Amino acid sequence: MRDLSLHILDIVENSIAAGAKKVEITIEEDTNKNLLVVKIKDNGKGMDKKTLTKALDPFFSTKKIRRIGLGLSMLARATKEAEGSFDIKSKKGRGTRVTAKFVYDHIDRKPIGNMAETIIVLVASNGLKADFIYKHSKNGKSFLFDTRYLKRKLNGVLINQPEVLELLKKRILRELKRIQEGT
Repeated sequence: MRDLSLHILDIVENSIAAGAKKVEITIEEDTNKNLLVVKIKDNGKGMDKKTLTKALDPFFSTKKIRRIGLGLSMLARATKEAEGSFDIKSKKGRGTRVTAKFVYDHIDRKPIGNMAETIIVLVASNGLKADFIYKHSKNGKSFLFDTRYLKRKLNGVLINQPEVLELLKKRILRELKRIQEGT
């Protein structure tokens, strides 16, 4: 995968497949500490200890159709390539939390990628059955996207309607630009 947004998309899709009704995606960029942190937390079915020990094995998967589980192992490898760290915690019946840390300016760190597109794809495909909370910060400036709030504001209009998705994408892009520029 060329960028981190694709890793995030893959892992969140796994969360949805594991029954998650709420997924939190947090990206923290801190150039002063030379650190990029990506966190994904869900309230899906979680994993028992035995499954968790196998979760980073690319040839292990709980899926019946695609028997290769590359998402977590590829993200873990990407962190190591950029002198970062990877951690996964999970409890059966409680959910899973993935944390990937990267040296921000490392030459081998993958770019974050198009997070606006990633979030919109998730909302379009799963926004009726799950909620997404996306928090992104850079050097103290932050942005929050929360489908629970948006669904209430839409007052019965479905969040996955093309017109709504287009407006949401524009808002995400505008907010990401604001925090990237520091304004």
